[in-house]
Amino acid sequence: MDTDIQNSNIRILCRKLVLPKLHDQSAEIPQIRWLIGSPFFPSPTIIATIRCINSADFSKESDDIRILLPKGFEVIGALIVKNDPNFENSVGEAVDAAVRLRKLLYGDAGGGFSEKDQMLVGGVVDLNNAGDVQFFTFKTGNVKKIEKISSILYEEQPEKYVWERGCLLQCELQIKFPVYYPPKNPKEVEKMYIRATEVVVSNLVDLKTTYIMEANGPSAGEQPVVLSGTDLELHKEMSSTTSQESKVKTFACSDLCLKAGKAISYTSIEEYADIIHVSILSNRSKRSLKPAAPIAEYYPVEDAKVLVVDHKLEVLCYAAKDLSLAAAVSKLIIPALVDQILSMRNKILSHLLTEHPQLQPYHFVPPGFFIPITIFYELSYGEMEMKQVETRKTLHIRFGLPLDRPLLRVVNAINLSVKDNKTTGSALRKGSSLLKDVHLGIPSSGVSGGTVSLIQGSYEYYHYLLDGFDDSGWGCAYRSLQAIVSWFRLQHYSGIDVPSHREIQQTLVEIGDKDPSFIGSREWIGAIELSFVLDKLLGVSCKVINVRSGAELPEKCRELALHFDTQGTPVMIGGGVLAYTLLGVDYNEVSGDCAFLILDPHYTGTDDLKRIVSGGWCGWKKAIDSKGKHFFLHDKFYNLLLPQRPNTV
Repeated sequence: MDTDIQNSNIRILCRKLVLPKLHDQSAEIPQIRWLIGSPFFPSPTIIATIRCINSADFSKESDDIRILLPKGFEVIGALIVKNDPNFENSVGEAVDAAVRLRKLLYGDAGGGFSEKDQMLVGGVVDLNNAGDVQFFTFKTGNVKKIEKISSILYEEQPEKYVWERGCLLQCELQIKFPVYYPPKNPKEVEKMYIRATEVVVSNLVDLKTTYIMEANGPSAGEQPVVLSGTDLELHKEMSSTTSQESKVKTFACSDLCLKAGKAISYTSIEEYADIIHVSILSNRSKRSLKPAAPIAEYYPVEDAKVLVVDHKLEVLCYAAKDLSLAAAVSKLIIPALVDQILSMRNKILSHLLTEHPQLQPYHFVPPGFFIPITIFYELSYGEMEMKQVETRKTLHIRFGLPLDRPLLRVVNAINLSVKDNKTTGSALRKGSSLLKDVHLGIPSSGVSGGTVSLIQGSYEYYHYLLDGFDDSGWGCAYRSLQAIVSWFRLQHYSGIDVPSHREIQQTLVEIGDKDPSFIGSREWIGAIELSFVLDKLLGVSCKVINVRSGAELPEKCRELALHFDTQGTPVMIGGGVLAYTLLGVDYNEVSGDCAFLILDPHYTGTDDLKRIVSGGWCGWKKAIDSKGKHFFLHDKFYNLLLPQRPNTV
């Protein structure tokens, strides 16, 4: 294998290559990671990396990748991770892996928009040399000629690079397959089901099938574009004759893109990316292009059973904005729908006469990614059943995600539903209208040389008089509990509603901690009661720290910093006469100087963020301020409730 050093370069959009750590015993070495690119970007450009989890079975790996990656993104190479300083030893492995997988995915011709003699990328990582990565390129037409990459360009704004150049196409299609079979020969059901799916696949490219493409957004004013079967690139021989049909072929994706150059910063795909919705209709009223005589067929009467198989399809595709709409449907939407139909068929086929799987696709953008991935979930299982948990765990490993937090549950899926075109103002958002993350942007603590350890994730601010409920003087611990529950909801550990004061009281009565007269009362609760409720409603365990005096709280800063760095959950401080929610600490280990980031539930005003921050209702508090005033009382005890993050996906 010839290796030449060239002045070639590579562009990397993913902010980091997710590599296994040497101390991670679960990381298999050697390891293959697939390099993901797009035919719409200059070659070579790496958008993301995902781990190969079926290295012994590339056929199964290709089946998984075919569904996970939206059309418009593709595998452009392989990265070998191993403990081997010899670069030459691993080059062949990367080339072989990339070529084998691409042949299974795209065939010999490369498929889609790829060139037959395409440039691919290989990489080798030596974990013994601090994870040093060396890249090289090669062409599918001559895999023996290897050119080393001499320079790497890391894109500073990868999201902008991807979504200013391209858009998302979304198509949903619900299909019911009525499968008739003779009861005396149930094996025929598989043949009939296969035949039914083949008919649907052929209908997708039928001349009478119509594709309606429309922009998505609150200000979508463009008229939908209607493509008939003869407009598609699949039927070039059926050229359009009318001026109207000829005009349709000139439409590009950019004609339905509304956000070009308008986004200030990246928040999410739903808010940032241009989305084009594709609907499919069958125009049976259209005159046939070929003359045909009436046909009568005779079917003898036989006993038959019918089985209805549901396919709920939803595909996402990435397209360059200058791509014609006809090409987008022909080369992206239709192949993506066919892949989903065949993949579902393969999973359902052997279970037709039993309780066949209820499969549904969901789309996610995992942390560290800015392109979507698609996952089939089997809805006949609950999300917390072991089969689903193991499926998600495998996916977390594939995408380099932590194994102690839920990031790929159904509730994490992105929402690309059509927005009301009559709505004005900012894009619609899901979820509560309560203030979230009010600590962001507050002034610094004033601790010199300190290390800040903060809550990880989002929460909602619950305080006195919220929602018109008067709990002034007794409900501060209830409000702190509500803020903590909101954190577990927003991190998707639970889907339960944040409990009201009465529901909290009912829970404590149900577990036997309180008498029935407690319900509807204005009695205080503390850290111990909060731990009971979190355990009952969420299954969350808690650690409790007891201090005899507020003067001892600064001594717990090291322990609290460790909690925020490892668990990241909000902490309730109870005892004395008041309860607070702790969001972080700023601690200087050398001097012992420290500050506590307090979210105060005693606020009684409106949800005015500026007023809340300026009034100190959310801010850094020192145990003793500059005027000598003690924030934590020296003659009162305190209990600190530290909820533990569930170790689950």
